[in-house]
Amino acid sequence: MVADDFPINEPLDEPTLELTAPRRRGVGLCLSGGGYRAALFHLGAVRRLDEYGLLGNLRTVSSVSGGSIFSAFLARALPWPRPQPLPSEVWEVQVARPFRAFCTQDLRTAPLLARLQPWNWWGSSAIERVAALLEQRLDLGRLGSLPRTPNFVLCATDMAFGVNWVFERTRMGDYRAGYARHDGAYPLALAAAASACFPPVFSPLHLDLSPEQLRRGRARTRPDFPQLVRGLRLTDGGNYDNLALEPVWKTHAVMLVSDGGSTFDFAADRGRWARLPRHLSILDAQSRSLRKRWLLAESGKGTHVSAYWSVGQHVSAYASRLPSSAACLQHGYSPEVAELIGGIRTDLDAFSEGEIAALENHGYALGDAAVQSFVAGTASSLPTFRLPHPDWQDETRVRAALRSSHRTQLLGRSR
Repeated sequence: MVADDFPINEPLDEPTLELTAPRRRGVGLCLSGGGYRAALFHLGAVRRLDEYGLLGNLRTVSSVSGGSIFSAFLARALPWPRPQPLPSEVWEVQVARPFRAFCTQDLRTAPLLARLQPWNWWGSSAIERVAALLEQRLDLGRLGSLPRTPNFVLCATDMAFGVNWVFERTRMGDYRAGYARHDGAYPLALAAAASACFPPVFSPLHLDLSPEQLRRGRARTRPDFPQLVRGLRLTDGGNYDNLALEPVWKTHAVMLVSDGGSTFDFAADRGRWARLPRHLSILDAQSRSLRKRWLLAESGKGTHVSAYWSVGQHVSAYASRLPSSAACLQHGYSPEVAELIGGIRTDLDAFSEGEIAALENHGYALGDAAVQSFVAGTASSLPTFRLPHPDWQDETRVRAALRSSHRTQLLGRSR
């Protein structure tokens, strides 16, 4: 059984209060980690955000792990800035179909198996092979090709200094190590792969930087700074902040947070060898819960406006904030099916048609419910509600398709 997800926001008395505050400005979109599951969930949610015209107001898109794979693709697939929403049929051709096709392909097994071959032991790492596949399948290009507006920020975890590392259009780094300017030629696929470098499946990415390349780092005065920088490695951005809040939560007036990350399962003791991962799972759940509590508590005080939705939720969680006739309440999945969707594996293995459709529909409906509930002005001018996969509303069909979706297969799933 999946534990109850974190409660949704309490309404603000004055939801636009902080939009004019001098220290906070603009809208941030945060895309969590969670492998293909999160990426497909975000695909549905962001489609609905575009229909509302919210993508045109974004100041920042922050992402980690699976969210970074989708974010990198989105940055290249759409024209930016967004003057108006894409027609549904254009979104389908330019964004949805190619990304769904990408998610039907196993991204992790071949790089891992290749790394085990003796002649590859001293060659490129498995995560670099993942980056090569990303570039081959999505044609992501270079960091310099990211749009100027909004600012796309792909986040990884700096293992040397223990903080959030960012890849942006003109720089990369963190506040402790410092920031390195680049000429825009750094591969976007490698940045996305570093953000999704899930341990222990993938070894961390060694950046091979020199201390002279980094500027303004707070740790520069340490005598061991050169040694720390030369050994600096990056792992999954979700290790530090799986909600991708770090680049936006102190500076933005509005935060849209799409959470496709792991839900916490209740479980009886399974013996000695199962306890270590259980300990780690509890630590991860607690750290993510604390970030959610901060986000929603500060929103409740009027510090900022936030709309948060999670793959572990169901649309009825927003019912008290919506009219009973709201399309998302009528067409969203039941709590039982939402729980099944929340239990889908977080993996970079191939996803089936049913898994893709359920995740995309679920993200679309939940994103709609959260935005209507907490972003001022959206409920008064609703764009037409069109589920991406109306033929997958049949919950009996969805249950059958998700019967074994929680299981990870060591050597991948063939499609």
